[in-house]
Amino acid sequence: MAKLGHTYSVYVDDNFHYQDEGARYKLADFSTLAGAVAACQQVVDQYLKDEVPLDLSPADRYRLYTGFGPDPFIMTDDPSAGHPPFSAWTYAQAQCHAQSHED
Repeated sequence: MAKLGHTYSVYVDDNFHYQDEGARYKLADFSTLAGAVAACQQVVDQYLKDEVPLDLSPADRYRLYTGFGPDPFIMTDDPSAGHPPFSAWTYAQAQCHAQSHED
């Protein structure tokens, strides 16, 4: 039977336990890349909202994220998704800067 679509699996590593696959968990499978990316963004956004004070500089907020935050990533059999399909660190850095300019 032919496969109808691709699967986009979101896994979450722990930046505090760098390269420790025992600290990894699978968040969910998605039928679209957009859904998987949105889930990854939500994981990062929730951590920044709940764990990283807004009164810190963007660089300090990013440093806290990369030292202790969740690092969601996407695994897929879709060759057109890009490699990697999502970078949590790049997204978090942009969010740290964007949130520092909100009033």
